[in-house]
Amino acid sequence: MSARMTDYLTRAEPAFKAMLAFEAAVKAGPLDGMLLHLIKVRASQINGCAYCIHMHVGEALKDGEDPMRLHLLAGWRDSPLYSERERAALAWTEALTLVAETGAPDADWEAVKAVFTPDEQAWLPFAIGAINVWNRVQVGFRAEHPVDRRHAA
Repeated sequence: MSARMTDYLTRAEPAFKAMLAFEAAVKAGPLDGMLLHLIKVRASQINGCAYCIHMHVGEALKDGEDPMRLHLLAGWRDSPLYSERERAALAWTEALTLVAETGAPDADWEAVKAVFTPDEQAWLPFAIGAINVWNRVQVGFRAEHPVDRRHAA
């Protein structure tokens, strides 16, 4: 696999800057930073975005996330390591990331309403939408994640 373009962020600089501002707004919103990490990694897993998985796993670890929770994230439904709030957010992340298939089920929304404040409820789709935009950009251009020597094939 090789990158389709390497200068796309400079060629689309106004859009890139707008996305960075959008990310800053989401980060400044009411959602917990560790929850945002889980949302970003899970959506990136679903979308097959190695670049974003690499980035957001690294950020989560740096911020103190338990490595085992990141290893088990794809199987969160079968693990006791996630809180009720995290489970609701992860189900909503999956539902919105796969919205063409899921239609954003009422049951998933009810789970969100049960554990998130109205302000947090309002911000969740923006957080999920933001990472989905990044995933589509990075997958579309086949962005390559950094590889250090000890992990190189």
